Formats: sequence, C-alpha cells, structure tokens
Amino acid sequence: PGDLIRTEPSPLVLEPSGQLGAIMATGTRMMYRSIDSRGNPMAVTGTYFEPYNAWPGAGPRPLIVYGPGTQGLGDQCAPSRQFNQGIHFAPFLDFTFNYEEMFVSTMVARGFAVVMTDYQGLGTPGVHSYINRIAQANAMLDAGRAAMRLPGTSLDPQGPLAFYGYSQGGGAAAAAVELAADYAPELRIVGAYAGAPPADLQELIPYTDGSVLVGIVGYALNSVMATYPEYAHVVRAALSPMGQKLLEDTQYQCVEETALRFRFKHLQDFFSADVTEVVTNPLFRKLFDSQHLGRFTPTAPVLIVSNRYDPLVPYAAAAQLGRDWCALGADVQFWTNEQPPLFNKLVVNHALPQLVDGERAMQWIADRFNGLPTTPNCGQF
Repeated sequence: PGDLIRTEPSPLVLEPSGQLGAIMATGTRMMYRSIDSRGNPMAVTGTYFEPYNAWPGAGPRPLIVYGPGTQGLGDQCAPSRQFNQGIHFAPFLDFTFNYEEMFVSTMVARGFAVVMTDYQGLGTPGVHSYINRIAQANAMLDAGRAAMRLPGTSLDPQGPLAFYGYSQGGGAAAAAVELAADYAPELRIVGAYAGAPPADLQELIPYTDGSVLVGIVGYALNSVMATYPEYAHVVRAALSPMGQKLLEDTQYQCVEETALRFRFKHLQDFFSADVTEVVTNPLFRKLFDSQHLGRFTPTAPVLIVSNRYDPLVPYAAAAQLGRDWCALGADVQFWTNEQPPLFNKLVVNHALPQLVDGERAMQWIADRFNGLPTTPNCGQF
C-alpha cells in the first residue's frame, strides 16, 4: 500500500483558459496502491503539489494530506482531473468547478507540500466508496505514503505530515488519524483538521431531507451497494421509482448537477416504504454502526470545527466525536462556528464555515508543524 503505480505531469489551472492566475506549484498526477474496505488491493489516483516557495517554518518541508469534500460519483468529478480544468462542463447540466483549488493555492503559496487523493473509485474504474470510513482512511494514508515515495520532491521521506479536510474530507481526515496507528504506523503524523466531519451517518441522513443536497443520498446508496453487495437487494426493495432514478442518475453526476436535478426533494419521495423504518432497519443500523467515527484513539492532535446550526452535517455528532476521542485520552480542540442560521435548505451554514474557518485550520496545522504546544479543550464542549 502506498506504492506508486505510475505518474505523469499535471498542468494546474484555476479556470479553463489558464490565463487568470496560477497555482504556485508543480503538479504531478499519480496512481498508487491502496486497500479497499473489504481488504482487496486497488488503485487510487491523486495529485501531488510541489510548491515553488520555500517552507518558512521549522524543520523540513511538511506535507498536507488533503481530503476533498463531496465532488460526486462521476469520474469527471475527480479532483485530479478538475485541477487541469478549473471548471468542467458538458451538455446539459454536467458541470462542476474546483472549489478546493482556493485552499490548495493558499497552502502551496505558504510553502506546504500538498497531496490530494481522489478517494477510491473516483476517477478510476468502479463506484466511488462515498463516505466509507475505512476506504477513505486508507486512501488518505496511502496518499501520504505515495507522496513520500515520489521521486524528485523536496520532501523528507521521514518528514512530518498532517491531514486536512472539510465535510466528506473532514470525515476522511478523522478516519485517517484514528486508524493510522494500525494501518500506517511509520508515518510521522503531527495533526489532523476535521471540519464538519460526518461522524454518525444515521444522524446525517435525516438532515438532508428537503435540502438542495438531498441527492447526495444517492451517492451513499450507490456506495453501499457497490461496497456491500449483500445489502443491494434490501436497498432496491425499499426504493420508489424516483429512488431508482436517483440511484441510476447520481452514479454519473457531479454534485452541482445532482443539486440541480434533485434539489428540495423529500427523502420519502425516494422510498416506497416509510423512510423512518428504512433508516432504523436492523440491517442498516449495523451498517451505520460500522461507519461510526470516534472508537479509536487518534495518532496525533486533532482540531474539529463545526457550525452550531449546520443543516447538513449535524453539530451534535461532531461534538460527540470530540468527546469520544477525549474519553480515549486524545488531544482534541473543538471550535464552534456560531454563524446564525441562514437559508438552511441551501446549506449555507455548512458551506460558508469552510471558507470562514479555513484560515484558522491552516494556522492550527502550521503550529503543529512548527512544534508549538496544543490548546486542547476537552470537557468544555
């Protein structure tokens, strides 16, 4: 795991013309080995960013392993492809823009090396294992390994790294830091930023109801059916005709198209059975339980950020994740974004804090690389 399969230069642009600014780094697209949640070997793609600027902090150049937020299930949505386009469009609603580029651009300008995984099944054959705890953790950890093994970089192979992610990426960062001790004990991990982590999927599902992003339920269902085919007949039996369409359509879509096509629908529209009974079905409860974050002790200090009124990824579950880690003896700092509710069905209180708290997260990561003391607040949230 983490061995490089092949690499190639990756031209980096902020928008399709490539004329309106540049990312201050050299890009390398890479394919590396990983292991899926059932223990099978597989290939994953990602991008490594070698900064033009020197690292101004202490020690060797550090590496940020970046877990992107929700992109979609279509291979065209893979971040490693988006960094070559900035904006993707194909008739009629197949479009996406690379919203992660603003964070990566800032990181490399400040001298951080960055590696961003596409996750398993995104940009490569198969169905993307969306919000699967083990698959995402493995993809993150193996991306860190692969970057350290990439020839011709300024990285020290035994140098420090940290995880960074928001929303889906926050869950991936959280899963990576708590599984690292067992899966990749050789990595020198100094911290992890988990923004709005989906720590409890059973709580998350009802929050999508009636929102502009309710269609992401289709991503989760496709992921479940591909990863755990023994659940496929249960899923299909519970779906309404609209639910079948959701399942079929979303496996080829990016998140923007999914939002436009399925916006503001109710969960019950997708199910023929009562949706509450479906979510509480013992089989699904077992599945939700297997994806629960917070049962293993993080390898390094963690910063969790969540908006108190987040309408998509529940605040209570993120806070509980922090408390669970604290109970295991972890070094946890929890920050509550107090932005008041605003257009909840447009998930503003989920999307905006990613921007508002991005600087806080990057400074916290920089402090870990520079060896500054942490400020945990266990027992205060």
